[in-house]
Amino acid sequence: MNFKKIFLPFAAGALALGLAACSDDESANTEAENQEPTAEEQQAAEEQQAAQEEMQAKMEEQQVAEDEVVATINGEEITGEDYNSALASTQSSFQQSGQDPTTEEAAEQVKTQTLDLLINQTLIVQKANEAGLEATEEEIDEEYATFQESFGGEEALNEIMEAQGMDQETLREQIAESIKFDKYVEQEAPVEEPSDEEIQEYYDESAAQMEEQGQEVPPLEDVRDQIVQGMTGQEQQEKLMAHLEELKADAEIETLI
Repeated sequence: MNFKKIFLPFAAGALALGLAACSDDESANTEAENQEPTAEEQQAAEEQQAAQEEMQAKMEEQQVAEDEVVATINGEEITGEDYNSALASTQSSFQQSGQDPTTEEAAEQVKTQTLDLLINQTLIVQKANEAGLEATEEEIDEEYATFQESFGGEEALNEIMEAQGMDQETLREQIAESIKFDKYVEQEAPVEEPSDEEIQEYYDESAAQMEEQGQEVPPLEDVRDQIVQGMTGQEQQEKLMAHLEELKADAEIETLI
């Protein structure tokens, strides 16, 4: 199994990081052109850079050899290449939540969560393939165009993909697998849009909390779509996790790290 070909969210995350890095570089260059940093600012920047490099080195220590088999799911091997790709996403999630992924306790949690992601993803893709689910060229084209737009157009996306060592064919393969993944989830964990009464109740509860915190409450019509997405997403997630537990009970899973 090639994880890079099936876990589109990780690919998107990697590309997003590449885009952010490019933006940061451009901002830094622009600022440098406008004014020279003071000695204190220069020292602070160097210390920050050193800390980032140290953190990156510690995170890389959690990686495994690319050809090492880290788990098997129904006889399908998960390699270190797959694991390292997923690991980077898990580490990033920890950092975004304000946690250090390199402490002894966090490192164990990172490993467990990464393996869980790989196992869950593999089980669903296996079942999607067994069900004969496919992505049409039209569906892939539409999703690719959306993906391209989100990164600032064709040229910008191509530059980021090149920087990340990815080509268009690989990305389209990832998109196809992601579409199959979504089709299987919709098939096995279908959800219905909440009623107007349920949406109103959710809005009223949230509005009350916001008012207590002194926050401005937006009109319901401005946030209705977000509420629906949140409610259906949570319900579908709960159904999917229950379904995954059933799949795991019937699967042969072995973790090797």
